[in-house]
Amino acid sequence: MATEALVGIDRELSTKAEPRRHSVALLGFGTVGRAVAGILQKRRFSHLGVTHIFNRNVTQKKVGWLDGSICWSEDIDRVLTSNVDVVVEALGGVEPARTWVQAALEAGKSVVTSNKQLVARHGPELLAAAHRNGCRFLFGASVAGVVPVIAALEQGLSGDHIESISGILNGTCNYVLTQMEAGLSFAAAIKRAQELGYAEADPTDDVEGHDACAKLVILARVGLHRELALEEVACTAISRVQPIDFEYAHDLDCTIRQLSCAAAEHNEVFGVVAPMLVPRSSRLASAQGCQNVLVARGLFGGDTVFAGAGAGGDATAVAVISDLLSLTSGGAPSSQLMPLQPRSRIGDPQTAHYLRFVVRDRPGIVAGISGVLAKHGINVDAVLQKPGYRRNELPFVITAEACSGARLNAAIDEIAQFDFLVEPPLTLRIFAGD
Repeated sequence: MATEALVGIDRELSTKAEPRRHSVALLGFGTVGRAVAGILQKRRFSHLGVTHIFNRNVTQKKVGWLDGSICWSEDIDRVLTSNVDVVVEALGGVEPARTWVQAALEAGKSVVTSNKQLVARHGPELLAAAHRNGCRFLFGASVAGVVPVIAALEQGLSGDHIESISGILNGTCNYVLTQMEAGLSFAAAIKRAQELGYAEADPTDDVEGHDACAKLVILARVGLHRELALEEVACTAISRVQPIDFEYAHDLDCTIRQLSCAAAEHNEVFGVVAPMLVPRSSRLASAQGCQNVLVARGLFGGDTVFAGAGAGGDATAVAVISDLLSLTSGGAPSSQLMPLQPRSRIGDPQTAHYLRFVVRDRPGIVAGISGVLAKHGINVDAVLQKPGYRRNELPFVITAEACSGARLNAAIDEIAQFDFLVEPPLTLRIFAGD
């Protein structure tokens, strides 16, 4: 009986029509575009084929390992007016990518992209254009590289109510911070990341949090169904963190990671990208190198953890091709957002803080700082001071109990006026999410 059933299923599968062949245009043949073409060439999906490649100075980009019939062009109109079914946007940046993606969608061509800045700034309008023209706009590769977090939030966790999303979304910063934890200076860690290809020649977008900020805006839309503007996410650069901060963090049984956190409750939404102290017991503390780790907290299902390679051409290309396969193989629709909730007020949640001061030592310093904190209703939890430092450049740490960011900032602005400070105070949130 079981054998007959299996034979029946086999016959049904063998007679099932193969998906029709879809022609694909690549806009951009840099790191991601080249990796997409390479994986498609190796895997040889029968229903997917690259027919057009667009790039500036295209003659310098041509490779011999692709089909000779591919149309290589630096004329975007020639590509967008062709009969291709799907456009893969791998250009990066907002313009002209937005204009060209919009044109492709208006022409009824589906688009797959890994461009987080494009999706963060113009995702809703591009999704609307896709819906209006009977095609699809997929962006699973725009967040966390190979980790299928977009599809998971849209489909696998759609039955839950996601309350918060916290994670490591920038592999470059995670690599730099793990190198600093091993003793390198910030400058030396950046240089090593650049030598290994983990950081751009200009790493500003990574270091200052702009890259992770765009990804967090996308996740807030998909997972929390809340709109966060890029400028509403509180971003703090990792560049002021020093190796001494890891020493103090270890004394507190923590490490330091660049975290991206978004949460929604009632009519408030909150987003932050910043280096934070992370308890070593947290799943986020274990991320090493360029790994991305994300925790989605659901009201009913609790925490769901995603982890994997978050940087590099191959990791991003896998996510692009996964979207292509979903689009062309009749899979469940993805990247079709549920309606966003009404505009939310930006919240300011209370968290504990790590405060590092470098001072010219003299009596009354701790009392003076503690007095300002008390004036602003902030309680001191602990004071830590390592021996062996010069008295005219002495680092020490105060941990403060949970308070709002606004209250802490007001206190720090006042403390910054003290003449015993050698440099501005460093403030880091202490993560308590899991």
